[in-house]
Amino acid sequence: MLNFIFISPQFPHTYWEFCSRLKSNGVNVLGIADAPYETLDANLKEALTEYYRVDDMEDYQQMFKAVAFLSYKYGKIDWIESNNEYWLEQDARLRTDFNVVTGIMTDRIAFIKEKSEMKRIYLENGIPTARQIKLKAGLPEIIRFCSLCGYPVIAKPDIGVGAGGTHKIHNEEELKAFYDAYPDGDYVIEEFITGDICSYDAIIDSEGNPLFESMTAWPPSIMDIVNKKLDLSYYVAKEMPEALRAIGRKTVAAFRVTNRFVHLEYFRLDRPRKNLGEAGDFVALEVNMRPAGGYTPDMINYAHSTDVYKIWADMVAFGRSDLAAASGERDEYYCVFASRRDIYRYIHSHGEILEKYGETMVMCERMPDIMSGAMGNQMYTVRLKTGEEKDEFIRFVHEKIQ
Repeated sequence: MLNFIFISPQFPHTYWEFCSRLKSNGVNVLGIADAPYETLDANLKEALTEYYRVDDMEDYQQMFKAVAFLSYKYGKIDWIESNNEYWLEQDARLRTDFNVVTGIMTDRIAFIKEKSEMKRIYLENGIPTARQIKLKAGLPEIIRFCSLCGYPVIAKPDIGVGAGGTHKIHNEEELKAFYDAYPDGDYVIEEFITGDICSYDAIIDSEGNPLFESMTAWPPSIMDIVNKKLDLSYYVAKEMPEALRAIGRKTVAAFRVTNRFVHLEYFRLDRPRKNLGEAGDFVALEVNMRPAGGYTPDMINYAHSTDVYKIWADMVAFGRSDLAAASGERDEYYCVFASRRDIYRYIHSHGEILEKYGETMVMCERMPDIMSGAMGNQMYTVRLKTGEEKDEFIRFVHEKIQ
């Protein structure tokens, strides 16, 4: 029996699904987190063989002690995984210290955590990507870089999740002000690319081959949505363009990805750009070696009439998935997310949305406060057959009282 340690299995709360599918496949699921046991979802409790609570997950010694205890009690640990961006580095350190070879080790963690290292891998493997320079290069070099690329440029933390800490810089005066504000900051400056953001979401087997692939289309600027408190909408597409499939697979090979659920982000250019491509071409943004955030895995399930939690658990337990192999036999939809913020007044009431879209509604709930900054306060998710229906749903939910 495989021993699988799932780090922080209670967050997001839907992650009990990963644990449940593992248990169904005969895997021994061992949880480690800081949440009191009594607060765990009943489904998660049912899926776990044992739960080890630590006081502080940031304290590596506590985490090491927890893994050591579970290893002593259940034997060699075969997998350690959180599927959570925040814990990827700690996951890798625990795997390295306990010689768990089914995931990324500390010698390769920089490639998937640091945007500057991601950029190097892209360039070395001929994957088109925006030009970039580290803030540590110094102001004269950065000014020359920005003159070459043209303003605006984007400043991002070299290690960061989502749009947190991201700044749009419009001219040299703003650049100097930013540089003065972050003299020792671990930031990168990147040329500004316009276009939709599309993600290649896939489950990769032990040989680096995709068992399952899907495309999600995101708004052009998550940064503006967070910073300007705009409404959010995004969707999982019915089909994937072959160009996205090709660059996604090339990226998986470049980063030597195995045994993972991945979320790889690309710009789809809205106009030709020198050295990058033509309108409609895909340009690498960043890699995320975990499932897409929020409820996106559930949206993928609704869009493709499948169960990615099971496909992932099949990959862990068996190295393959019969469910993934049957992909051509399923109904396909657009699964569309649209949310609202409490600070705005909308034309259509909550009741009107439910009345109009009730038959197609697959999720409807308040977002947790920790996720509301990016994802809004009240979400609605539907599955629809056409692109026109998708666009009308987003308009109906977001239309405001002026």
